[in-house]
Amino acid sequence: MTIQANAFAVYAIRFASRDASLRKEHFYRGDPCGDESLPIDYFVWVIVGRGTTVLVDAGFTREVAERRGNRTFLQPPAETMRQLGIATDSVKNVILTHLHYDHTGHLPDFPSAQVHLQRTELDYWTGPYAGRGENPHLIEPGDLAYVKEQLKNGNVTLVDGDAEIVPGVKVHRVGGHTQGLQVVAVETEGGTLVLASDATHFYANIDEDRPYSIVDHLPSMYDAFDWIKMTASVPEFIIPGHDPLVLERFPAVPGLEGIAVRLA
Repeated sequence: MTIQANAFAVYAIRFASRDASLRKEHFYRGDPCGDESLPIDYFVWVIVGRGTTVLVDAGFTREVAERRGNRTFLQPPAETMRQLGIATDSVKNVILTHLHYDHTGHLPDFPSAQVHLQRTELDYWTGPYAGRGENPHLIEPGDLAYVKEQLKNGNVTLVDGDAEIVPGVKVHRVGGHTQGLQVVAVETEGGTLVLASDATHFYANIDEDRPYSIVDHLPSMYDAFDWIKMTASVPEFIIPGHDPLVLERFPAVPGLEGIAVRLA
């Protein structure tokens, strides 16, 4: 793996998938072709360069996949990183875009990293509404407990709005899907790439101006679409959080076909 000294390389790592999902699950107020299949992939993202490694999100574990069912677990993100030639102890910063279960599970694999999370996101999931409605299904209590423990240990930085995590890697709070969802803008050799995470699960959400079905605040979802489009240097540099098409639109890493692609 060759990376120019002043450029970031960005990888999408697919660690799991779920084929048994339908279109109506993935669009606000459903979809006219709702009973058609629309598989969903689960990713984390790795930013490497300028002497540092930043991990964006931490996925879910094999145990969680088995317990929740209908999910095919491939391999832990840390294993894929090793196959990419990236040492896990080189990860000094982990950005959690939000605290849903599919973004938090492998944090203990990176014990020396500083975790960056929006304060409003943690406040929501430790507040009075976290146990109501469908909310308990969306998080893993053990993962949340780990984040709270790491906060006490000084290993979690709570962000209020926009922040630069390392030079050239910035977060921006968009909300919408969750109270404190944040997206990540990366300065690459080809321009600004936006890791949108769950601000747009699929290309179709942002391309068709149709938010995802799990909504915290609808206007913020639309505002997120606008900010992402304005910030990404080219449309191709908008990276959705769960779309299998990512694996088709970017080149696979040799030997890791179906698992890792290079985004920039």
